[in-house]
Amino acid sequence: MGQGEQEKVATSLAGAVGEEISASLASVDAELERRYPGDPGTRQPVHTVYVPGDAFAADTIRTWGDRALAALDEHAPDAASFAAVLGLSDELAEPVHARVRAKLEREPIEDLRVDFEDGYGPRPDAEEDEAAARAARLIAEAYQKGTAAPYMGIRMKCMEAPVRDRGIRTLDIFLTGLMAAGGLPEGLVLTLPKVTYAEQVTAMVRLLEAFEKAHGLAAGRIGFEIQIETSQSILATDGTATVARMIQAAEGRATGLHYGTFDYSACLGVSAAYQASDHPAADHAKAVMQVAAAGTGVRVSDGSTNVLPVGPTDRVHDAWRLHYGLTRRALARAYYQGWDMHPGHIPTRYAAVFAFYREGFEQAAARLARYANRAGGDVMDEPATAKALSGYLLRGLDCGALDIAEVAGATGLTRTDLEGFAAPRRGDLTASAK
Repeated sequence: MGQGEQEKVATSLAGAVGEEISASLASVDAELERRYPGDPGTRQPVHTVYVPGDAFAADTIRTWGDRALAALDEHAPDAASFAAVLGLSDELAEPVHARVRAKLEREPIEDLRVDFEDGYGPRPDAEEDEAAARAARLIAEAYQKGTAAPYMGIRMKCMEAPVRDRGIRTLDIFLTGLMAAGGLPEGLVLTLPKVTYAEQVTAMVRLLEAFEKAHGLAAGRIGFEIQIETSQSILATDGTATVARMIQAAEGRATGLHYGTFDYSACLGVSAAYQASDHPAADHAKAVMQVAAAGTGVRVSDGSTNVLPVGPTDRVHDAWRLHYGLTRRALARAYYQGWDMHPGHIPTRYAAVFAFYREGFEQAAARLARYANRAGGDVMDEPATAKALSGYLLRGLDCGALDIAEVAGATGLTRTDLEGFAAPRRGDLTASAK
């Protein structure tokens, strides 16, 4: 064979065969793109803090940070004592403790939800009207002053008949207040609780459509989280996974599925003493949520613990160990977000998250660098694994567990490179190195 010549290979099928198959699958291709667009690639907060509507104030974020720092100073004043409580290695003790303190000083809350549901309860209409308007004003001011959490919004009352009108009115007041104060912030997040039927999700979609039209906003501008708190939201009477239908009913507006630990547990008859995020019933619900959401761009959040780190030091340490363990357990199961109900939970939230990303950093960086450089090693990774490795590093960067300089030094990759590996084109099985 002469230089430059290529060996001819034999085939048996006419080109028309492939064309016919492609034509027959055109609707499936379109459906895949519509239903499974993949992760949006935006930052996911590591937690959501819920503050009752009447307790939310202009200084809430800073107050929570200060109270968390005070708890550290009182109950674990240095890296060694904090590490001893949580069982951190000597290698992790100092960097985790230092980063937790820095985080509490710089950005104590990543996602804050002003609560008008269970944490607020039934109030006179005039009182809730005023609280909703105040929440809008304070959140708008926080974004304008640069003191807001990256994500902020409200949890309204649900779409069930007894509280439906009240929930709609509170949402209307809140969103209208934001528009009057300059528009909807980029970090706006809304939570729809106690969703049982997909039709309730559809109702939320119609409500937001009406608001967007009333204010000339782009269609689909406002998204929302769906809170999973009832057994019927996991399994319908016909045996289908209700939560999967809810995602589709949201028509692209669903941003997250949030597990409600205590409402869901109570719905199944779990005794109060055993209602926890690591109960088998909780694991089942979250596994169904996770599978239903996979590939859709909808993210899953774990619930909370109601064991508060208050009282004498030994009791605080017990609560910290519990919260740290539950958070680490959730991270290992790919639930990268959870709820925090008390300022004392924030130190262990960040300690668990930072330890999770720092202890796996070197291995993840080395594996991704080998993949990017097509180098050998004792593990043969594929594009899907490179996607997971880069996603791991990006989440570590977003929360402050890792620094871009150390990631770049260990991988030879920029953040743009990482984002390229984390969100490859559909069907691209040979993601190229940058």
